[in-house]
Amino acid sequence: MSLNERMGGLPFQVTSPGGIWLHAVSVGEVLSAVTLIRALRERLPDTPIYVSVTTVTGHALAVEKLTKHCDGVFYTPLDFCFPVRRVLRTIQPALLVVMETEIWPNLWREAKRSGAGLLVINARISDHALPKYRRMRWFFEPVLALPDAIYAQSEQDRERYLELGAPAARLYLGRNLKYDFEPGAASLAGDLHEWLEQHGARQTVIAASTMPGIDGSDFDEDELTLDAFESLARTHQELLWIHVPRRTERFQSAAEKLARRGIPFVRRSQLGAVPKPGVLLLDTLGELSGLFPYADVVFMGGTLVRRGGHNILEPAFFGKPVIAGPHMQNFAQIADEFTAAGALHRIPGAAALAPAIAALLAEPGDIGERARRLAESRRGAAEIACRAAIETLESSWPRPLTPFLLRVAFTPLARVWRWASHRNLEKQQAECRRLHVPVLCVGGLAMGGTGKTPMVLHLARRLAMPGILTRGYKRLSPDPVTVVRAGEQASVRDTGDEAQIFVRAGIADVAIGANRHAAGQRLTGSRVILLDDGFQHRRLHRDFDLVLLDAQDPFAGGAVFPLGRLREDPAGLRRAHAVVLTRVQRGREYRELRRRIQAIHPDLPVFSSHVVPEEWKPRRPDGPAAAFCGLGNPASFWATLRKLDVEPCYRWAFGDHHQYRPTDLRRLRHHAMQAGATHLLTTEKDAMNLPDDAVSQLMPLTIHYLPIGIALDEEEELLRMIRQATVS
Repeated sequence: MSLNERMGGLPFQVTSPGGIWLHAVSVGEVLSAVTLIRALRERLPDTPIYVSVTTVTGHALAVEKLTKHCDGVFYTPLDFCFPVRRVLRTIQPALLVVMETEIWPNLWREAKRSGAGLLVINARISDHALPKYRRMRWFFEPVLALPDAIYAQSEQDRERYLELGAPAARLYLGRNLKYDFEPGAASLAGDLHEWLEQHGARQTVIAASTMPGIDGSDFDEDELTLDAFESLARTHQELLWIHVPRRTERFQSAAEKLARRGIPFVRRSQLGAVPKPGVLLLDTLGELSGLFPYADVVFMGGTLVRRGGHNILEPAFFGKPVIAGPHMQNFAQIADEFTAAGALHRIPGAAALAPAIAALLAEPGDIGERARRLAESRRGAAEIACRAAIETLESSWPRPLTPFLLRVAFTPLARVWRWASHRNLEKQQAECRRLHVPVLCVGGLAMGGTGKTPMVLHLARRLAMPGILTRGYKRLSPDPVTVVRAGEQASVRDTGDEAQIFVRAGIADVAIGANRHAAGQRLTGSRVILLDDGFQHRRLHRDFDLVLLDAQDPFAGGAVFPLGRLREDPAGLRRAHAVVLTRVQRGREYRELRRRIQAIHPDLPVFSSHVVPEEWKPRRPDGPAAAFCGLGNPASFWATLRKLDVEPCYRWAFGDHHQYRPTDLRRLRHHAMQAGATHLLTTEKDAMNLPDDAVSQLMPLTIHYLPIGIALDEEEELLRMIRQATVS
């Protein structure tokens, strides 16, 4: 891994704030996370999920198992404030989910400081770690008070967290996520399946996750298990022994041990013929689960040496007889429960391994079936953890971690902006004038995109004889007012990019001008006027103020410009008649956001909407594509592409309302073609800002843009309120 990644650099681009960061340390935790992430993705299909790991092996496994279900896999930053803050500023998660065992003080503190929820699931404290935590209780007690909830694997783990100072009110007894392993999800690569079929072993034993000794006085489990194989090979001529070292760095040493003993073997990475009895050395990652169905007996490693054992649940779910040695401290409750139920064969030491395997090969009995039934009966941890994650997510309130020097530099300027903004609104209010028809304003508190243009078009299609009034930002016409009748055309130069979208829609007359009153007077045939982006334009009287808040970043950095991206304080919502939350993620209720809006304006109705991508223009791209946009909120376009299962090979964000020049197009074409793209994707707004000859300048790439619509929840109620307020 690179130092940049360890210091908080991310190997992917973040598409949207307000997601979930799941922190898993070990390979076992990554495997445990699979079922939970699938459950979260099913309930929250639009919410970004990122997974961090600490080891190279864990990273490789997470990429293999989780990439289809999450938005990014990265190495957990070092547990120092600087790299942790760097990741938090980049991802802006609404929830940090910590798996299982390790306590990371700075990660936990900074996550809570950012306003993210903090949830510890599948929590356990091993026998090995407990004495260290006891000695450092004075240090860990305040850290354990940070999580919103801790879900312990067992009653014993819950008691240990209580002993270390975790608040009893936030401690819950969950279940073990490892019980939610899905046997049906395990699969085997075609070449390995074919090899096993051709080998035709009548008896197959898996030595799973073998480990070295914990110190010089301990044994090497590779040696102990290979002793058992040599003993069995004398009497079991059809035996296939699948040897699986726990760590990648032990693959080569295991091969050397096999060669030194003269045992016939083949490496998984170099499949070839091997005589019977012989050994298959599994020197790849992520395939052990797929091999359990082929086993007649499984020995679980880490139990003959003082390592505390590994999880027996995966082979148990396949109904296989499992043998474990005396050291199962890491999974003591599971081991005790399975042993008591006759679902696990325990041996006192290495000398008993070969006889135990021989006995189970000769007469397996129903030990495997008892293990399967017991494992099935303990399912449900993923559902508990998923509900807890969603509940914590709904109660969180993320806020940006602004660097200290920027706060010092920009706070005085933000105060000046707030004062000037307030004075300007008061002055405009004193100059307020009415138009000849009612005015419906669609605006916002923040700089940048919240979906005002799609909302204006959406409402215009549902109101009788509407007109659209807009400033026409960055238009180059010398005329103070430009009016385009419905169905007519005008150049982008005369209208500006966003106004051009209204013009091309052809559903309403459009008046464009900085003086909104003068421009509005020209909309003589309209019965209601939609004022685009005019919430802070108080010179024009409006009969209904509809404010849009981006659900992912509703208060735009939490401060007015330049400390944040607010045009005015959230208290401005007191002037609104209704609020629409835009870019709402499916499955979310945004309870905390709604509570904060109600605290500002208790009677303010709050609606929600989400983006609905329309058809690509001129057609849907059919090959690798690069994407670019010039929006106030480029993450919204990236998130829309993700929702469409489009993964650009290259992305480029320009400034809002960017006017594309030939040099921009040449650079876009160069970088896109270097990345292997054959198409360029952009937004409808950006398509308006391209030069007339853009198609020829970008050849051989073809360019496609995506019009965006919206779906509005409880639309009829909002329309009823608007019509009631704007009846002429």
